[in-house]
Amino acid sequence: MTVKEVGIIIHGATGRIGATQHLANALVPIRAEGGLVSGVDRIMPNLLLVGRNATRLEEIAQRHGSLEWTTDVTAALAKPSYTIFFDAAATEQRVATLTRAVAAGKHIYSEKPVAPTVAEALALLRAVKAHGVKAGAVEDEIYLPGPQKLNALAASGFFGQVTGFRLEFGWWVFDGIERASQRPSWNYKRTAGGGLTLDTYPHWRYVLERILGRIRRVVTVVRTAIPNRCDKARSAYRVDVDDTSLTLAELANGAVGSIVCSWAMRVRRDDLFTLQVDGTAGSAIAGLHRCWTQAKADTPTVQHFNPDRDLGVDYRADWTEIQSNGGYANPYRIGWENFLRHVVDDAPLTNDLTAGIRDVQLAEACYRSFADGEWISLEEIND
Repeated sequence: MTVKEVGIIIHGATGRIGATQHLANALVPIRAEGGLVSGVDRIMPNLLLVGRNATRLEEIAQRHGSLEWTTDVTAALAKPSYTIFFDAAATEQRVATLTRAVAAGKHIYSEKPVAPTVAEALALLRAVKAHGVKAGAVEDEIYLPGPQKLNALAASGFFGQVTGFRLEFGWWVFDGIERASQRPSWNYKRTAGGGLTLDTYPHWRYVLERILGRIRRVVTVVRTAIPNRCDKARSAYRVDVDDTSLTLAELANGAVGSIVCSWAMRVRRDDLFTLQVDGTAGSAIAGLHRCWTQAKADTPTVQHFNPDRDLGVDYRADWTEIQSNGGYANPYRIGWENFLRHVVDDAPLTNDLTAGIRDVQLAEACYRSFADGEWISLEEIND
């Protein structure tokens, strides 16, 4: 078996997601293990780190074995040995940056969202096709242990006919005035590509559709719960995007569910993310890692409630936790393995750019629903 080097430009290498998940937890371990087994070769990622902070870039590069780095995107794109361009930098610059990479003949792999609008994403897709390169969008949440357990249950027919679902996500993000905010200020600014719905719904699209099937239409309410905030420099600013979003979604199979997300909710759930699926044969609820089921035979008979006193019923008692097998890999690494095999071996890729466009389509449909006050259908992506 030969070793095939594949040059990868990591744009946004100093950011939290780029430095931690894509580098430290995915590509660097693949390199340390002698590459990725694929077909007749072992694929060895050869990394070029790109970012704006030279000091930070050098520190990260040295930490992972003296990797090559530069602050010059143009110079990086000019290197023919680096055939893949990955973008995890600022959302508002993504389309322009990826378009430059495509024009330079690079395969592209992108964090979410791939674009702020469907129209811009479709223009990027046309460029990809015109230059004959490959393109993928990161899908990490589906490979977390909790969603994987739900996916396995759905594939086995555990739910019977799905009757509904409930997805909840979020926590309290401090306003930066009395206590430091846990999220960067760009998340709250329209010009920087901020907004809770645009940030999170692209993930919920592929999680829901992989497990339950296609989303047919949505109706949404968004709002700004905390309109005044301070950035990390303690400078005050006005929030001009949503930090709370509530959606009803109808699936192609007729089931209806809800998506409730907020950066202004305090957590009293099993996890920061939970997804419950109900069906005629059973129900299950998963967090990021754990998952509980209640089959039809184990479903208790709930007859009434007492307005005068608490009946003291433990409604969690009849649920059974699915035990983990300990075999779950980092979800970002799974994504990289799939994309590298797609580029080198032409292996099928479910999370191609068209999937990334549909992610944006869901967020865009939710914003349009709120603006128009009506249900919005998610049509097929055609280009």
